[in-house]
Amino acid sequence: MTAGDGRIQRHEEMVKITQRGQFLIAGAGEVAPCDIAQHIWKPPNPKGTEWNDIYHFMVAKVIPSLKACFKQQEYKWDKEEEEKFNFLIALSGQVFEIADDMSIALDSTGFYGIGSGSSYAIGALEAGATMEQALDIAARNDAYTSPPFLYYTQNSESKITKGK
Repeated sequence: MTAGDGRIQRHEEMVKITQRGQFLIAGAGEVAPCDIAQHIWKPPNPKGTEWNDIYHFMVAKVIPSLKACFKQQEYKWDKEEEEKFNFLIALSGQVFEIADDMSIALDSTGFYGIGSGSSYAIGALEAGATMEQALDIAARNDAYTSPPFLYYTQNSESKITKGK
């Protein structure tokens, strides 16, 4: 992680992407909400027909559950201030971008990125770079993006594999 003063903080337990049951959660921005979402929150699991519309499930069940966890942890944020955090949450092979106002965005390109280097990485992917090349390009061009990079792959059955 890169602190606001530019200092790089590395430790194997401090990661920007975690697995919580069937969910993958990546966080960027302020550390407190990322820690809550990635280490304290217990995401609800879809049941029965909820698997038929994962977007609706995210809006109707996941986001209210995350908001409740923030409240329980007494995390408060001022929506009038500049952007505080973003999440990418994957479930059943679908990626959802969650803004700090708890809105959900989808992108038909399938390219998602959060954090200060994400514009570089997404641009590189759009230009045909591999994921590894895109991460390297982002790290070379953004002072707050640095390896080591950790990534996961999730398919539609929520089977997850880890890579570096």
